[in-house]
Amino acid sequence: MRLDRFLSETTPLTRSLAKRALKNGEVTLNGEPIKQAATHIDTQEDVVLLNGARLALVGLRYIMLNKPADVECTARRGLYPRVIDLIDLPKAERLQPVGRLDVDTTGLLLLTDDGQWSHRVTSPRHRCAKVYVAELAEPMEGDMAEWAINQVAEGIMLDGEETPTQPATLRFISPRQAKLTITEGRYHQVKRMFVALGNHVDALHRRSIGDIELTDALAPGEWRELTPEEIATF
Repeated sequence: MRLDRFLSETTPLTRSLAKRALKNGEVTLNGEPIKQAATHIDTQEDVVLLNGARLALVGLRYIMLNKPADVECTARRGLYPRVIDLIDLPKAERLQPVGRLDVDTTGLLLLTDDGQWSHRVTSPRHRCAKVYVAELAEPMEGDMAEWAINQVAEGIMLDGEETPTQPATLRFISPRQAKLTITEGRYHQVKRMFVALGNHVDALHRRSIGDIELTDALAPGEWRELTPEEIATF
């Protein structure tokens, strides 16, 4: 890898700023000052220091975040903070959400810079189960709750869609709180499903994706790295 690219990959420096650091004598290669940006290095064997601090490439990261409300799953800066702003890691901007959550939806959000792993999680053919808890505007109980459970199990035709939803599982925790397990990721799917059932979602929280479950130890806005066992589930 070119030395200027290595510097930009391992620090906040742009390629032009990396070249300036080289020109200013801030970089050493295997103990010797070096100023040639085009120098090729072995990223595993060579020792590169910037102002005395050793640099190393960032490996693939797999993150679990307890997403709070009013935080966006977007790379652009807008009206709300971004989820990557909550993650204190080098090059956090490279992390991509594995299936987005709406700005007002809370709970489990996975982020990674491993595109193949992300695809395995989100690919429709893998039918990855996602569990949500919805707070409902109107109570549903008795015959109405039983009807809703059956409708969800059979599949619901959403407004503007040409095919019904895949069979899903609905369970009522209380008349105004429901646990929904789906294997798709259509646009605003959970909210639209409850609209089709004649109700409205006031608050939505994602508890799990596949075998990865949000832990109680993570407060809203907190994150941790996934364990090797969690990563291997996909």
